[in-house]
Amino acid sequence: MTQSQQIAILEAFDAARAAQPRLPAIDIAERLAISEGELQAARLGRDVWTLPLPPSEIASYLPTLGRVKSLTRSRLAVLEQTGVYPELRGGSQTGLLLDPGGLDLRLLYPHWHWVCLIRDAMPSQDGSKEWRWSLQIFNQHGCAVHKCFALETPLPSAWNALAALGTQDTPAFTQSAPRLKRPLPNAPDLASEWGAMQDVHQFFALLQRHRLERIEANQLMEGHYTRALPANILENVLHQASQHTLPLMLFVASPGCVQIRTGTLPTPQRARGWLNLFGDSFTLHLDDTAIDQVWQVSKPNRDGGVTSIEAFDAQGSLVLQLYAERREGNPESAAWRQLLNELHQREAVA
Repeated sequence: MTQSQQIAILEAFDAARAAQPRLPAIDIAERLAISEGELQAARLGRDVWTLPLPPSEIASYLPTLGRVKSLTRSRLAVLEQTGVYPELRGGSQTGLLLDPGGLDLRLLYPHWHWVCLIRDAMPSQDGSKEWRWSLQIFNQHGCAVHKCFALETPLPSAWNALAALGTQDTPAFTQSAPRLKRPLPNAPDLASEWGAMQDVHQFFALLQRHRLERIEANQLMEGHYTRALPANILENVLHQASQHTLPLMLFVASPGCVQIRTGTLPTPQRARGWLNLFGDSFTLHLDDTAIDQVWQVSKPNRDGGVTSIEAFDAQGSLVLQLYAERREGNPESAAWRQLLNELHQREAVA
């Protein structure tokens, strides 16, 4: 990034925030036709600092940050939760923050390219400005992997400790290549290997062995373990789950983080074209009108199998997954299977 480009980005950023102080950075970046990471990197030396630590060390700070707003987004879904990160588990490649019902995340370190600390000036209720601190993680294409925003005043000491480590090291981002569609490959052993699964986590290795994208596997197994659903069905599913107080697990994944919210759902509300769930400690924003494909997917396991709803965008990227809440070793919720069966019956009649 040249100095003139940086100045132009900063001027556009300042103008946008002056007009709309709470305008998300990703919206400003889209207006400028740059990545969100490039936008934040242009602020280095002013309100942004690079955190030059390995991903696992960055992750070890998360449980010390106090109460936060934790945010992960896919292309068409944004999951926000408030809470405290649990104890970090895992290894050098994967981090586990396990708190079903709270902040529950899977961290995929190989996708973490740049981590930064950000200080934004936000309007307060009395008209003055206050600082909002956040820790944000980006992949090599400048796409946000995960963000957390401080909610406690005064700031827990860990935020100051991170600030003391900050540098002005500039990240180097690369352009992401568009996902190219290809004819469905042959995978003659896919059905037998799928049926032999004993644990849902074996599915990732199954995809790797056959060199398949998730959406390709769903298409190949249609009529066996998967079923195509109407692209507009998610609003109905969420309404039904809310009305029946059926606890679900909502999975939203970025390129480097999976965030899971578990529990019953509020009534979905539509605002500005998006479908929203406004809970006491979480919010889901879903651009469901842009969803291209939805699949019902069954995976065998030792406990009688699990069933998910999976939504994809037009590029074949996973937007959102829905599962019934389930504890390891217990069978899947009968109410969830009944809900899916009723949806199937209504489709058949229609």
